[in-house]
Amino acid sequence: MTDLVSLFCEFVRIDSESGEEAGFIDYLRELFGRELGASCVLDSYGNLIAHVPAKGSEKAEPILLGAHADTVKPGKGIKPVIEDGVIRSAGETILGADDKAGIAAILEAVRTAKRRPPVEIVITRGEEVGLLGSKNLDLTMVKSKKGFVVDGDELDTVIIGGPSHVSLDIDIKGKAAHAGMEPEKGISAIRVAAKAIAAMPEGRIDEETTANVGTIHGGMIRNGVPERVTIQAECRSLNHDKCMRQAEVMQRAFEEAAKEMGAQIEVKVDLEYKASQVSEDAPVVQLAKQAIAAAGLEPKTQVITGGTDALILNGKGIDAVVLGFGGKAAHATEEHITVTDLKQASKVIRQLLYAAA
Repeated sequence: MTDLVSLFCEFVRIDSESGEEAGFIDYLRELFGRELGASCVLDSYGNLIAHVPAKGSEKAEPILLGAHADTVKPGKGIKPVIEDGVIRSAGETILGADDKAGIAAILEAVRTAKRRPPVEIVITRGEEVGLLGSKNLDLTMVKSKKGFVVDGDELDTVIIGGPSHVSLDIDIKGKAAHAGMEPEKGISAIRVAAKAIAAMPEGRIDEETTANVGTIHGGMIRNGVPERVTIQAECRSLNHDKCMRQAEVMQRAFEEAAKEMGAQIEVKVDLEYKASQVSEDAPVVQLAKQAIAAAGLEPKTQVITGGTDALILNGKGIDAVVLGFGGKAAHATEEHITVTDLKQASKVIRQLLYAAA
């Protein structure tokens, strides 16, 4: 078995952008079986569930350690380099510490722990494109009732809750016309979209609510009144009712703009997940804080407006929180992690295993 840093670097060299993570998962399946004596299975969606036996513990109830296999783009051909104790990408790519540092830290902690309860390592697919793996996780293959997803930034922080998240997919159909000869005969779908976006609140709505228009695609040629525009938008809030009200405001803005300008519109609204929060007094939170303290850090809790696999697991009956892997600047080519923080992440998980054992 290679050391933790070499293991992490090996992980990030394996391409696994969202939708193309199957090869990396197969690699992990073989690795977990060989290094941890794990019984590994894939569910029908392609998530990996590795059942690791207890060691030096009489505990029968397993705990879940989770992470995701996929990375964002640009994540192909990653070449990690280590300079002054910091691991970065050598090229024009992300590093992939999100979440391969989490996976490496989990493997190292489970492998080196002198005692541990039964562990179920769950590695999901498609986390970066909508938490798809956790949404489709086959829970008949999982017995844990306590979960720890290693996918946060800060090593001293336990993320105990997250938001409701609504996605909006908007399709606007105007009327095409020659932009130079007879523009008055057209209905610009782009102008409809612009009018709607300008009319609605966006960005930071309040301390617990956000809204965003993420993509706009429309028009075919410079000299044509654009007939079609598709838009992807979203809103989130730690308060479920606020999230749903914001979604209604956004939908109404698009519908009213389309009606005023004579365009046709279709708005698809989907609740991706619902806000939830684990109690500060819950055993899963206390275990996490105990582990962080035992690793020499001052534990704190936080509720965030980002989605996590833990949020989905909580909706499926597993008390789950998020622990940090220590990386910085995720989803950017400047992404990096220090060797010290990578090792500390593994130490926290190892202390968690001791507390749970």
